[in-house]
Amino acid sequence: MSDTKKPARSGGKPSYRGNKRFAGKPAPRRPGLPPEGPILLYGLHTVEAAFANKDRKRLKLFATENAQNRLVERGVKIDVPVETMMPRALDRMVTKDAVHQGMILEADALPAYGPEQLKGARLILALDQVTDPHNVGAILRSAVALDADAVVTTERHAPEEGPVLAKSASGALDMIKHVRVKNMARFVTEMKDQGFGCIALDSDGPASLEETDFTDKTVLVLGSEGKGVRQGVREACGLLARLDMPGEIRSLNVSNAAVLSLYVARMKMGL
Repeated sequence: MSDTKKPARSGGKPSYRGNKRFAGKPAPRRPGLPPEGPILLYGLHTVEAAFANKDRKRLKLFATENAQNRLVERGVKIDVPVETMMPRALDRMVTKDAVHQGMILEADALPAYGPEQLKGARLILALDQVTDPHNVGAILRSAVALDADAVVTTERHAPEEGPVLAKSASGALDMIKHVRVKNMARFVTEMKDQGFGCIALDSDGPASLEETDFTDKTVLVLGSEGKGVRQGVREACGLLARLDMPGEIRSLNVSNAAVLSLYVARMKMGL
């Protein structure tokens, strides 16, 4: 690892406090690309999944002795240098409210996956300018739980890979393809050309998702909670559907809507 990618060191211990690249924030990036330089991944499930992902370049593990033992007990092969640290020293590497569970992995961001990674996919979840990393992380986790093949986001107006997204995903970031596209409407059109049915979730949809006909290959498109799916993307999909709620509250958080949409899709597609 080159000097430009090493975290600052002080007195033989890593010193991330005051270092903007590692103060619990994602490394800087150019628009549309993963962060440049190493990032910090923390928490048991996040770190465990990163070690299991062949596409993840791992650099160094900072962990307590107990945390190292937990990883080994769970069958994790620790294939990077390890620096044993006390919990308080780990606290200084991340933001105040970060729950690191005694382990922080320094790693490179995942490659920028493109639509070419979707060969053989049947169920894809696309997020049109959903920007909150907690929501996107929760959606990634649900997509893995419901066995979706990929989650697609726009290159801009979407969260970059970093500690908050990774922790919110609870390991899912390393368990599913996260594809980035420059233009969501163009992506939808290309997927339709490949035989996918593309359904945009819209509160004004003419039919409920349960009443909507599904094809063997489906892209579900969800938009931000404020604006919803943009008009150009809705027009590209050509098929709108709504989620009907039986209770007094008629709308859902986008991460909850994603869970319900994926569940309905699996039932309708016989997956």
